[in-house]
Amino acid sequence: MGSTRLVGIILLVVGIGLLYFGYQSTQSLGGQVTETLTGRFSDETMWYLIGGAAAAVAGVFLTFLKK
Repeated sequence: MGSTRLVGIILLVVGIGLLYFGYQSTQSLGGQVTETLTGRFSDETMWYLIGGAAAAVAGVFLTFLKK
C-alpha cells in the first residue's frame, strides 16, 4: 500500500467523522433553536460539515481514483 493511499484512507475516515459530528450538532436542541431563530446553522456546525465533506472527497480521490 502506497503512502498516497494511506493518506487517502486517513482523510476519508476523518471526513466521515467530521460529517458525523456536524450532523449530530444539527440535530441537537441548541442547533435546532439556532436554526429556527436565525434560519441557518452555527458557524461551528457549518465548519464541521464543510470540512468533513472536503476531507471525505479528497480521501475518496486519493484512495480510489489516483493511481
